[in-house]
Amino acid sequence: MKTYHILSLAAGLLASTGFFSHALAAAKTNDAVTVVFQDPDNFSDAKESHSNFTSTASLEELRDYVQQTASPLIPHGSKLTVTFLDLDFAGMIRPDKDNIRVMTGVTPPRAHLKFQLVDAAGKTLKEGERRLSDMNYQQTIRVQGRNDPLVYDKQLLRDWLEKEFPRAN
Repeated sequence: MKTYHILSLAAGLLASTGFFSHALAAAKTNDAVTVVFQDPDNFSDAKESHSNFTSTASLEELRDYVQQTASPLIPHGSKLTVTFLDLDFAGMIRPDKDNIRVMTGVTPPRAHLKFQLVDAAGKTLKEGERRLSDMNYQQTIRVQGRNDPLVYDKQLLRDWLEKEFPRAN
């Protein structure tokens, strides 16, 4: 129990120094998909509720989601790098309550990213920069995952990945 408290305290101290947000700028990778959050402290909406600290847990969850979703979509042996330049999560945090996000039609999920897909030899297969948004996010969401606070943001990224990298039949 004491170890848990010490680790929590250490994590809090590191977060307060900005260590985690700078660490997120470094590439996080699996075998086929690398996700980079470029300067996450300046993202439109990636802060903890009513604080100046970047929400590392949310960014890590999105990183894992992109890696898991993209891996089966890209050709075997290729490598995809996705660099997030900005994120604006769906909804907005209520000013009077911590961590309660209100979803409205004027607060859609948004992402600005660039990507590069290379084959095993290092040849660029596809690259580009995209600004993603879904103004109809509340009408298009699937029933699955409705209790996930990032469900709309994940759906935006899934839709982009499936459109950008359609599976070969």
